[in-house]
Amino acid sequence: MVEQQKQRIELELSQRVDELDRTILRKMQAEMHDCAARCCRDTGGSMESVQRCVENCSIPVQRAQQHVETELGNFNNRLQRCVMDCNDSIKDKMGPTPTDDEISKYTAMFERCAIKCVDKHVDILPGLFKSIQQVLGSKRY
Repeated sequence: MVEQQKQRIELELSQRVDELDRTILRKMQAEMHDCAARCCRDTGGSMESVQRCVENCSIPVQRAQQHVETELGNFNNRLQRCVMDCNDSIKDKMGPTPTDDEISKYTAMFERCAIKCVDKHVDILPGLFKSIQQVLGSKRY
């Protein structure tokens, strides 16, 4: 059951990252390469100035990727904390030597709690990715 939830969240994240790539990141990468090509056409510039120009072209893409990675890292941390809270809660309820029936009961309780965590975090994704798109679409990037 927990494995299914893990796959569910991974699939949801993968689809949203792919959409972000198709709608924003690829355009940014194309602009970066166009910018770098313009730098390289500068036959009057020194090797260092052309290199600096090319490096400057990549800054917006690097910042965008960093922002996405940070947001996804924060999301994963929140999800992990939620699941760990489920785990801690079950441990607090379980005695030192649980019976097989108790283990089954607590395992089911943990799974229900973990599923709620996944449900909650899947529901967060649309807003998270909308926020990421807004930040990446701003003039800052």
